[in-house]
Amino acid sequence: MCGIAGIISDRHNRDALRRAPGVLASLRHRGPDDEGFLALESDKLARSHRWDPAFADADVLLMHTRLSIIDLSSGGWQPMSTPDGRYHITFNGEIYNYRELRDELQRAGHRFSTASDTEVLLHAWAEWDVGALTRLVGMFAFALLDVHARKLTLARDYFGIKPLFVTRAGPLAFSSELKSLLEFGLTSRAVNPEVAYLCLRFGLCDSGTGTMFRDVEQLPPAHYMEISIDHPSRRRTARFWEPATTPLQVSLDEAAAKLRELFLESVDLHLRSDVPIGAALSGGIDSSAIVMAIREVNPAAELSTFSFIAEEGSISEERWVDIVAARSGSAVHKIHATAAELVRDLDELTFVQDQPIAGSSPYAQYRVFRRAGEAGIKVMIDGQGADEMLGGYRYYIAARLATLVRQGRWRESLALLQSASRLPGGPGMLWMAMRTAGYLFPPRFHPMLRRLAGRDMMPSWLDSQWFRTRGVREHSLEPHATTDVLQSTLRHDLTTLSIPQLLRYEDRNSMAFSIESRVPFLTPALAEFIGSLPEEYLISDDGTSKYVFRRAMRGLVPDEILARRDKIGFATPEKRWLQTVQPWVERVLQSDVAGSVYPLNRGALQREWQRVISGRVPFHSQLWRALNLVRWSELYRAEYE
Repeated sequence: MCGIAGIISDRHNRDALRRAPGVLASLRHRGPDDEGFLALESDKLARSHRWDPAFADADVLLMHTRLSIIDLSSGGWQPMSTPDGRYHITFNGEIYNYRELRDELQRAGHRFSTASDTEVLLHAWAEWDVGALTRLVGMFAFALLDVHARKLTLARDYFGIKPLFVTRAGPLAFSSELKSLLEFGLTSRAVNPEVAYLCLRFGLCDSGTGTMFRDVEQLPPAHYMEISIDHPSRRRTARFWEPATTPLQVSLDEAAAKLRELFLESVDLHLRSDVPIGAALSGGIDSSAIVMAIREVNPAAELSTFSFIAEEGSISEERWVDIVAARSGSAVHKIHATAAELVRDLDELTFVQDQPIAGSSPYAQYRVFRRAGEAGIKVMIDGQGADEMLGGYRYYIAARLATLVRQGRWRESLALLQSASRLPGGPGMLWMAMRTAGYLFPPRFHPMLRRLAGRDMMPSWLDSQWFRTRGVREHSLEPHATTDVLQSTLRHDLTTLSIPQLLRYEDRNSMAFSIESRVPFLTPALAEFIGSLPEEYLISDDGTSKYVFRRAMRGLVPDEILARRDKIGFATPEKRWLQTVQPWVERVLQSDVAGSVYPLNRGALQREWQRVISGRVPFHSQLWRALNLVRWSELYRAEYE
């Protein structure tokens, strides 16, 4: 695990190369154990642990900061090269099946001098070229230099667990973090209006290739990009994987048995490490399953768990955390947070996160990772991705309802609607019906449906004129599927909407404290298997979510956890926190910075806040988004044109 950065240069941007030490310094939290540089000038290569001013004349510069997880010796130092000097790599991530790949490569005649997964990746590329990517089980973002072919290849893992930002035009530069890429000085800080709209309206800043900065993009998950060293504007981007989801004809019990097998195999692989491992434990089914699976595959492991405990009883999961901690024999660390601490840490959190934050729950996650770092943990296991694969959120019931309606199964859809409306903390029958309609109607009708539901596509506190003059129109994000609406929605959330943003939170919050976070649900094998199951295996006829997974975890996860019908998620008392720090909120809204964030109608936003604080309208997270955008804009010196 590490931070990576690099640049393909020419004689016109030597200043960018001279800034390279500052770029790498801004990534040191991602890899505090070591650093390295590799410079290619014409056909001459130089590698060093430290910056050499001569590197400012390079054609290609690769940089690396190292967090030592596998093979802690100096043999794992990067950028790493093949013995023949053809391939050179700076790699961020872990290849969990590196032992199996190494055995296969050794049989093919390859020889290894280290125990690192990076060396295995290099040899895999030498053997299979781009075909190596689909053989990897892991998370990765890397830049691989082929000096014979005079090209650089950037690649990002199947789900985008590890980040990779790239300049859109001009000299190509890349980095693990947006803030570091900006340090090269090759791009403006002009804001991307489309992404600003998605952030403010829907809380989505990571959907697609765009970023909050107009001149910077992110390499999409499951893609690679090839760049000519001699002509850096020649770039070819291609997808190397997408879930193959051929419907399976299996019984529920057969599906549960196979799912259990795949899940335990994945957890076992994700435990490969030469440093201490901990686990995030919320008390929900997913994190509880991971903790109990760790205990199952490694009964003797010293296991530390870390749990955020909300102050409000209605969203506290402490009872469930205690059950799992006791059953697993783990040493549980409980983390509490207050509104005052949120205000104290918000600017640091916002800067860490690269892009604006859609709600306050990333702060709870930030505190969890901070506590894990204080406890000496360097690897954490987390349940990210399970909800988007298994239909864990309540709104997925509406997608299941839409499938039943499309199939003409009216009696079953009505029964499911009635059952779902009785679930603890459920959204109610009217909300569910409106959400179902959103899946059934083509996107052009979504603005009308949202207005009927009292949810404006362009709220008054957004400056609609600013957006429209920049080509941004109000629109919806729900996918429109003709069949199997639930599975289509899950794939969309997994690849485009929900997961990219959640993984950004996970990556930045963990790496801020030099911790590698692993997500064993997010493997191609699990995604393809679950994506091929009948929808009723995911959400049952009575609205029970993750139905097949609950069955798969019987005898492993405590029955009390598997019987839960509530859905809290990783919740924080956001409304009460903001009410508690009302003077701070009002100072932010009245600040000069707020007045310079042109997408916001500051007067309307202040009036909306007063309506919320007085109780005239319900609290909504869009207020948080506006507040956070103001703070982000100042910290990142964003320019609104």
